[in-house]
Amino acid sequence: MNTINIGIIGGAGYTGGELLRILLNHPNADIAFVHSKSQAGKPVYNTHTDLLGDTDLTFSGEDTRELVNQAGLSVIFLCSGHGESAKFLAENPIPDTLKVIDLSTDFRDESNGFVYGLPELQRDRIRPATKIANPGCFATSIQLALLPLAQAGLLTDAVQVSAITGSTGAGQSLSSTTHFTWRNNNVSIYKAFTHQHLKEIRQSLNALQPGFDQAIHFVPYRGDFTRGIMANVYTPYAGSLEEARQLFKNYYAGHPFTHVSDTPVDVKQVVNTNKCLIHLELHDGQLLISSIIDNLTKGASGHAVQNMNLLFGLPEDTGLRLKAVAF
Repeated sequence: MNTINIGIIGGAGYTGGELLRILLNHPNADIAFVHSKSQAGKPVYNTHTDLLGDTDLTFSGEDTRELVNQAGLSVIFLCSGHGESAKFLAENPIPDTLKVIDLSTDFRDESNGFVYGLPELQRDRIRPATKIANPGCFATSIQLALLPLAQAGLLTDAVQVSAITGSTGAGQSLSSTTHFTWRNNNVSIYKAFTHQHLKEIRQSLNALQPGFDQAIHFVPYRGDFTRGIMANVYTPYAGSLEEARQLFKNYYAGHPFTHVSDTPVDVKQVVNTNKCLIHLELHDGQLLISSIIDNLTKGASGHAVQNMNLLFGLPEDTGLRLKAVAF
C-alpha cells in the first residue's frame, strides 16, 4: 500500500479540521505536519476538540520553507483564507516533486499552472496534474446541477439559482453575521447576483457549452444551521421529466459521489458525506434541479481528498465512504 505523506497549511480552521478528520482515517494517508500560525505548539485536539484520542499531532509553527522542502513529502493542502495561498506560494518555492491542493479562490481561474479540481467535469485532467484548485462550495453544488444540461447544449436561457448554506461556510473567524445570537432562528441574503463563485461556475459551463452567455441569477442565503448546502436551480427545458432524469443519470453514471434521486432530497441526507444528491422536477417548461452537498466535505475538504486520490492513482472514493448524520 503506497503511503501519501501530507502537509497541511492553515490547519486550525474549519476546512483544516475537516481535512484532518478524513485523513486520519484514510488508509494511504500519513500526516507529516499541520501548520498554524495562531496555534503553533499546541495539540491539534485543543482546537479540534473532537479529535481528542484520535491524534497526538501538534500544530507546527516552524519555518514553512523547511516544512515544504522536507524529504519524502508528497502533497500539501492549503487551507488558509482567500488571498493567503497566492502569498504562501510566492514566499515558499515548492519542489517539483510536491503536489499542491489549494482550497481557496486564488487559482480557480487555472492561473499559475493550476487545474480546476471538479472531477465530474475534468477528472482526466486532474489525474496527471501537480497543482489543483479545489472548487468553491456553492460552485460545486450549482455546477453539479447544471453540467449535464451544458454538455447536451441545453442551456438556452437564463439560469435562476436560490441556495442556502450553513454557518461553517463563512469560516471560523467571528463576524456580526456568524455570531450565534444573530444567526440562530434567522435567515438572510448576501452577495445577491455578485457572489464570487459565479466566475468559476460560468468558466465550467463554457467548457462544456462554448458560447453560453445567458445570465446566471444567483441569490445566496445564510442559513441558521451549521453544515450543508441546498441549491435550487431552474431554467427552461423543452424535454420531458423522464428525459431529463435519464440525461442526468447517464452523465453521473461513472462518478461515485453524485446521484440522482427520484424523490425529494433534504440536507441531512448528505451532511458528513462527500455526496451530492440531485432531484429533478418539471413545472410549466421550467426544469427545477435541487442539488445538496455538505459544504465542508463535498464543498471543501472531502472534495480535496477526492482530488488527492485521483492525483495518486487511488480509487476516487478511498477514505471517503462516510456516514450521513441522517437525523
